[in-house]
Amino acid sequence: MKTKPNQIKIHVLHTGQVIVDEALPFHHKGDLPWAFTGMFRSKSHRITVPVSVYLIEHPRGLILIDTGWNKANRDHQLKNLSFQWPVNKAVLPYGQSVDEQLNKLGIQPSDLDYVLLSHLHCDHADGLEHVEDAKKILVSKEELQATEHDHLHYLPHEWKNVPLKTFELADSNDGAWNRSFDLFGDGTIKMIWEPGHSAGLCAVKLQAPGRKEYVMLASDGGYAAKSWIENLTPGVVIDRKAAQRSLNYLAEVAKDQYCVECIANHDPAVQPHEIVLPY
Repeated sequence: MKTKPNQIKIHVLHTGQVIVDEALPFHHKGDLPWAFTGMFRSKSHRITVPVSVYLIEHPRGLILIDTGWNKANRDHQLKNLSFQWPVNKAVLPYGQSVDEQLNKLGIQPSDLDYVLLSHLHCDHADGLEHVEDAKKILVSKEELQATEHDHLHYLPHEWKNVPLKTFELADSNDGAWNRSFDLFGDGTIKMIWEPGHSAGLCAVKLQAPGRKEYVMLASDGGYAAKSWIENLTPGVVIDRKAAQRSLNYLAEVAKDQYCVECIANHDPAVQPHEIVLPY
């Protein structure tokens, strides 16, 4: 696949689904602290939501955002997801892993110039080994550092032997926290810090030079448009006040006349599609 010099094309792809208790993506006041685990709750509370990744065709290369599920979940899910399996049950039909999706587009993992990780929770980092041959694989320094002491929210085997590097967030005018990482230094791909759900969680803003229109890939700052419409922070957070501040920012973005689309990673209303930004 050759990227076109006059556009940024965003492929919204679904790498399977995840089955969770509804309290995990959508926290309501009054939910018990463990509600997101589904423990002692009826199966009627379970929902199935997509697991999205995004392929970006950019004039300066091919960029993958997140990696979805590992194919190990098809036969050895309990072993792969370990203690997190009761909370996050993976569904990965054949043909929907990240490498299988790329192959359909005529892309090999070694063709990827960058893999950018919004954060390192299992449904975002589990497929890393399928794209380990990418030229560069990056995550925020804050996120990787969090994995060193937070043994509840991460599965480090997912990036074992993967050449994972970090990027530095810098002061900026971006987001609720005014910190971001500008991949190419031209404002076209920015990782915008939105902590709360995790320590180093980042949304991705895509915007062509000299253009007002942009696309926001919200990751898990909100699990669906419902999150910012109904003001529902994620059930899994390390800091709910921070998560609320990050969600407030996404709510503003979603209403911005120049925002072409604001897409959450697990929104059942979002189908696989393509978005083109003139460059």
